[in-house]
Amino acid sequence: MYICTMNSRKKILVVDDERDLCDILQFNLTSAGYKANAVYSAEDALQLNLTDYHLLLLDVMMEKMSGFELAAILKQNPKTARIPIIFLSAKDTENDKLEGFSLGADDYIAKPFSLKEVLARIKSVLNRTAEKAESTPDVLIYEGLVMNLTNKTVHVDGERVPFTKTEFELLRLLLNEREQVFSRQQLIERVWPQNVIVTNRTVDVNITRIRKKVGRYAANIVTRLGFGYYFEASKLIKKINDEKVDRGAKDVS
Repeated sequence: MYICTMNSRKKILVVDDERDLCDILQFNLTSAGYKANAVYSAEDALQLNLTDYHLLLLDVMMEKMSGFELAAILKQNPKTARIPIIFLSAKDTENDKLEGFSLGADDYIAKPFSLKEVLARIKSVLNRTAEKAESTPDVLIYEGLVMNLTNKTVHVDGERVPFTKTEFELLRLLLNEREQVFSRQQLIERVWPQNVIVTNRTVDVNITRIRKKVGRYAANIVTRLGFGYYFEASKLIKKINDEKVDRGAKDVS
């Protein structure tokens, strides 16, 4: 295992079995002001304390464990799930990229690549991550609806309910920005990967599935005709008050 550490602000790990490429990336990352480490296999990467890193550059095709397999392991661990990942790979088909994004990748760069492009994309991902960390809490809560953004789980009134990645991201967006109306196009741009063809019907189907899964909170996911969808925080409160009025009326009668 080979590790080389330099002083800088952000710490980046390169995982690639091409040693020459690792050296080139390390040199350029260090010159750009980052602390750059490199290992030549996914197995070696797992021996490190990966929580020390601000971003991982992962090759997809390596001899034993692939970059995709490594990413899947990291995303399943709450301690490493939020580390940004950029895949570097000669596998550049649409399906390859979709698989990478489905694993939670923040970007996917096809080989051969420009070093300037790699540095620009790293900067962009780190900026987005910093903004997200400042503005997004680890847990989103509305009454008994609880979303844990670290381990990607949803609990409805104490019961864990399985969500797909797309459903989770849609609900997170609506719940995090309550009362904000999102058009279908805005939801597509915010939730689905780029270069993926998504229709308005696909959005509607996912919203319908979410409503079925969140039980009594389905009424909070409101359709604004001609505009789109939003999460109405006052909906449940009104429903509870109406039920109290009904019970009071029955008691009086």
